[in-house]
Amino acid sequence: MSNRVVCREASHAGSWYSASGSQLNAQLEGWLSHAQSTIRPARAIIAPHAGYTYCGACAAHAYKQVDPSITRRVFILGPSHHVPLSRCALSPADIYRTPLYDLRIDQKVYADLWKTGLFERMSMQTDEDEHSIEMHLPYTAKAMESHKDEFSIVPVLVGALSESKEQEYGKLLSKYLADPSNLFIISSDFCHWGQRFRYTYYDESQGEIYRSIEHLDKMGMGIIEQLDPMSFTNYLKKYRNTICGRHPIGVLLNAVAELRKTGLEMNFTFLNYAQSSECRNWQDSSVSYAAGGLIVH
Repeated sequence: MSNRVVCREASHAGSWYSASGSQLNAQLEGWLSHAQSTIRPARAIIAPHAGYTYCGACAAHAYKQVDPSITRRVFILGPSHHVPLSRCALSPADIYRTPLYDLRIDQKVYADLWKTGLFERMSMQTDEDEHSIEMHLPYTAKAMESHKDEFSIVPVLVGALSESKEQEYGKLLSKYLADPSNLFIISSDFCHWGQRFRYTYYDESQGEIYRSIEHLDKMGMGIIEQLDPMSFTNYLKKYRNTICGRHPIGVLLNAVAELRKTGLEMNFTFLNYAQSSECRNWQDSSVSYAAGGLIVH
């Protein structure tokens, strides 16, 4: 066994967000200063993973609900965009680099997850190609900076899970969600609309196309707020909305359902919604973003 520390580089820095620590810090501070802490401390948040010029402002509304003074572990569940994966995968790294400071993976939790036999190990190539987890690292570092030596991260790449697998992973992760010192970050954008996404659902009764997209997204957001995994699955089956983090969201909803059986009371509230642009004709395309948080009473 070698004791070499394995680092995952910030592969999307310089393209999806600034590679300059000081510039990135200033941008994050700016976005966070425009958001309110309305449901702090959140036990879980849903936030987007696009380039920061598109979704940085929206994501701030979720990260503003994080309380660094109680958070000791940050689970980050992101969908797999590039490799076919039917289960969940763990990173081969020890450290995730960000332009702000390095984040340490919790190898003890990783060992516990690995022992279940439910996880694969992703390659470093897969890890560095994927943006769904990385886009949450600078925001995590920023939200946690006052306690930066006192927390670790648990990145989990979530595959195209069946309903029963979403339930299985939800059940497994529910014990971690029950712990107030854990924070769950669920990485997801909302509707990807347009011919380039092969998704052009349009309800003319809503008016312009972008209004129809907003109506469709907000219907889904309302269902997520009900915290019922089955209703969310049925919504996706009916409308096929291109919510890329639907499986991480499904895992969270199933973890919540498991904890509710024990009598824990929880509420989910969305705090912000945005679109990359306003679609008005069939040549247009857009991606939607939503930010919200889960409170455990």
